[in-house]
Amino acid sequence: MRPIELREDAPAKPEHDAATGLARRAGALLLDLRSRSPHSKRALSDEGDRCSHEFLMAQLATRFPQDPVRSEEGHDSPGAERLWVIDPLDGSREYGEGREDWAVHVALAEGGRPAVGAVALPARGMVLGTSEPPPLAEAATVPRLVVSRSRPPAVAAGLAGRLGAITVPMGSAGAKIAAVILGEAEIYVHAGGQYEWDSAAPVAVALSAGLHASRIDGSPLRYGLPDPWLPDLLVCHPSLADVALAALAGSV
Repeated sequence: MRPIELREDAPAKPEHDAATGLARRAGALLLDLRSRSPHSKRALSDEGDRCSHEFLMAQLATRFPQDPVRSEEGHDSPGAERLWVIDPLDGSREYGEGREDWAVHVALAEGGRPAVGAVALPARGMVLGTSEPPPLAEAATVPRLVVSRSRPPAVAAGLAGRLGAITVPMGSAGAKIAAVILGEAEIYVHAGGQYEWDSAAPVAVALSAGLHASRIDGSPLRYGLPDPWLPDLLVCHPSLADVALAALAGSV
């Protein structure tokens, strides 16, 4: 199965550049906060969530005042044809623990499609975005499947067994999908339920980089819907899409 193609009338370069720039700046803010914060891990995570959310909301309101925004930090829209979907701090636990597997997500959904996206990996000093999608990496001979380091879903263990894949524990959803985008892994699957902000930005980048991204039944991932709940998803190297979807058939 081929990756979903973006619409010909997808947003122009200014939106792509804005997403990349805002994700980068929010990430820098979070790094600075972490370097000087006297707070406990939990308090630091909460403060990071708040500061990044307020920064991104203010910037989007200034640059795109006509567009509604849906944020993981409690600012929701009932859904719209054109909707910014953000996760100001994806992996707040990892951030508070001083780890590097956390991210900042900035995405724009148009007509249900993840048309624009940027994923900042601040602790790694990089931003992956649809403004300049990274090249598609060659898949490893033995697939690597990224899983939650604390709550790996049963569907991931089952898929790893069917494919003979190596499991790689990792933190946030953004960090996991980024690993697939960067060629550090081949597969990410989740079936425990997420929200749009958990995957909109990394899925946009994954698709623009030539990866496969879909629901685990192969249907398209849709964003900007009235209900932000997203039950499951699969992001993988395109050479593994058919076999992964076949292995996942009937798993939920």
